[in-house]
Amino acid sequence: MKKLVKGAWVVVADEDKGLVLANAGTVDAPELVVVQKIETADLLAANDRSARGRDHTQSETVAPPDYHRMAGATLARALAEFLGRADSGFEQLVLVASPQVLGALREALTPAVKAQVVAELAKTLTDHPLPKIAKEVVAALDAS
Repeated sequence: MKKLVKGAWVVVADEDKGLVLANAGTVDAPELVVVQKIETADLLAANDRSARGRDHTQSETVAPPDYHRMAGATLARALAEFLGRADSGFEQLVLVASPQVLGALREALTPAVKAQVVAELAKTLTDHPLPKIAKEVVAALDAS
């Protein structure tokens, strides 16, 4: 049975936003606090501004892009970059994300960060209060 140690980080993400949370509490009474919040809309807006100067000649027969999938992948890469820069800031990492974003996040993480992952939950909890997220993470760790 694994425990959520003090200082462990929990990444909670879906296609719209990602939260990096830290356990500021104890093993027995975890208290999650926000370390970083990344909004997909902000990432896509930055990409859109940089793409405006390009030539956008596209055929009418090309299928439209899957923006939902692109948003999840963009967010996963941004979270992985943040975690890669901060890999000495945590000893344990728990990933909680919608299934699609969880898969993209796994692919984007560096081997050093992957080595610190102690649990994964394929759930969408981004709109839940932090105590509820902590409870879900503790239950998942207890079950593993």
